[in-house]
Amino acid sequence: MRYADRPGTHREVHIAAEPSRVWDVVTDVGALTEWSPELVRVEWQDGADRPAPGARYLGHNRNPLVGEWRTLSHFTEVVPERTLTWCVLDLDGRFGKASEDPADRLATWSFSLTPAQEGGTVLRQSVTIGPGRSGLNAYIDRSPDQEEAIIAYRLKELGKGMEATLAGIKETAERRS
Repeated sequence: MRYADRPGTHREVHIAAEPSRVWDVVTDVGALTEWSPELVRVEWQDGADRPAPGARYLGHNRNPLVGEWRTLSHFTEVVPERTLTWCVLDLDGRFGKASEDPADRLATWSFSLTPAQEGGTVLRQSVTIGPGRSGLNAYIDRSPDQEEAIIAYRLKELGKGMEATLAGIKETAERRS
């Protein structure tokens, strides 16, 4: 898969808690820093304090291969107890063009919640990379013949991060239900 194809991945987990309880956990964006291997701090912008269409937060991120960087996340879809979607923008121009325009997003992330037939909730986390330049592009630019391997590695790492995040959400939602 090539960057221009907008590659993505997803993970899901069954949680023994009702969608309303799971929703409470996934919309506590600051708590995601407890489980995410890259997102280390959140700063809400413009007086926002929770996800809503148009709400934004600064994400402070860290990766051992890339270092530290900031992003601006912009919520694009918020359907209570069903869907939470946000795009991530390159606030500092570290990976390309600094932008606050969702069309230049580095990635689009989402959570979707589905009531499970056996009770509880199926929670799915997904990411689609691009279309804006991201940290992957510097590696691809240096080794264009390795583009597919670079993307596969990053998707594998993002998948591991999703598994950690979903495990934290599951444990929290089940403990509180």
